[in-house]
Amino acid sequence: MATPYVTDESGKYIAATQRPDGTWRKPRRVKDGYVPQEEVPVYENKYVKFFKSKPDLPPGMNPEDAAAARQQQQVAGRAGERESEATALSKTAKRNLKRKEKRKQGQAGGEVEVLAKELEKVAVDWSEQRQPSSAAAPSEPSTTFASAEKTKKMKNLRKKLRQVEELQQKLDSGDLQNPSKDQLDKLGRAQALREELRQLEEDS
Repeated sequence: MATPYVTDESGKYIAATQRPDGTWRKPRRVKDGYVPQEEVPVYENKYVKFFKSKPDLPPGMNPEDAAAARQQQQVAGRAGERESEATALSKTAKRNLKRKEKRKQGQAGGEVEVLAKELEKVAVDWSEQRQPSSAAAPSEPSTTFASAEKTKKMKNLRKKLRQVEELQQKLDSGDLQNPSKDQLDKLGRAQALREELRQLEEDS
């Protein structure tokens, strides 16, 4: 809304105006050349003016051709969006198919496992029928295990005895002047190791 100016013999002034609450503003005298705030043009630098004055189309281009090119771009953009949606749908569809195949394989695998377990039961039952009195069979692995353990223990005892004998030779020859507490303990255990080894050899 333009500012209501009044001019008389005394000069130019802004007429009295009513406020929203009903009260009145006093008339204001203004000097010649005064431009109210709302009528002052917005400052624009040279760059803004240049870009505003710049034409939208390249020089010499027909506006109709430009409009047709814009329409083609819009149509192509919509088609591209549809294609991307279609590819996205196809990807999700492929993923769903893969999941279904995995489920089917899992079910088939579960059935195979159940059948294998059933076959094992049948095989066990058949072997039990063929060999009803196989009481000595389970003891065989335990005896082989015990003999292996005994052999291992005998090997360790021989090794310890060898170490003790070497230590004794060093002491006798004078190579070892001050034996440590551990070395003395080893020498003291020599007789017990020999006894244990003899007993194991007798048992085997």
